Amino acid sequence: MTLYYTLVFMLLMAEMGLFVFLIIPLPFAMRRKMFTFISENPFVAKLQYWLKITFVFILILFIDSVNRVYRVQVELAAAAENNGGNSRGAAIMGHERLEVQARKFYSQRNMYLCGFTLFLSLILNRTYIMILEVLRLEERVKQYEGTEKNTKQAEKLAMAGEPGEIARLRKALALKEQDLENLKKQSAGLHREYDSLSEKYAQSQEDGTPKKLK
Repeated sequence: MTLYYTLVFMLLMAEMGLFVFLIIPLPFAMRRKMFTFISENPFVAKLQYWLKITFVFILILFIDSVNRVYRVQVELAAAAENNGGNSRGAAIMGHERLEVQARKFYSQRNMYLCGFTLFLSLILNRTYIMILEVLRLEERVKQYEGTEKNTKQAEKLAMAGEPGEIARLRKALALKEQDLENLKKQSAGLHREYDSLSEKYAQSQEDGTPKKLK
């Protein structure tokens, strides 16, 4: 891989590690302090700004890789027509066929790499926002329910008809937790897809001949 695609791969690994870190179950107080630090730290804000610029460049690389895959497909189709409508495997012979197949393989690999990186960045952003929302709702529920220090205040709220508000907050919290579970399932599918692509790439390197991705 070229240097910039190697950097994209490293960013993808960092995103995977960050996602695992976000979904690790932690005590409420510790999680609240951690996310408060992340949301208020100026260095993190600057890092997020530069990451946005980086993702713009990755988007450009993704568009370029899609364009390259399209051009290789057009080249293969044109070669098949010139050879009397034969199959793609027999359209280009010898060294030319290996060269075109290699270009197609690397273009598809780069397309998947950039695509997975961009997709996981969206999942991370959505997960981060949802976790902040869950923390806010949990804090509001604790305020309404009360602890050992404010049990009297909770009783007053209950007498004033606040249980309906508590039920609404609990329902909203349950919906947010369900959305988080759905994101975890999507991330697991993304991991499996990327592992499959990595295995195909490793096999092609061991055999010495690029293989067509399915």
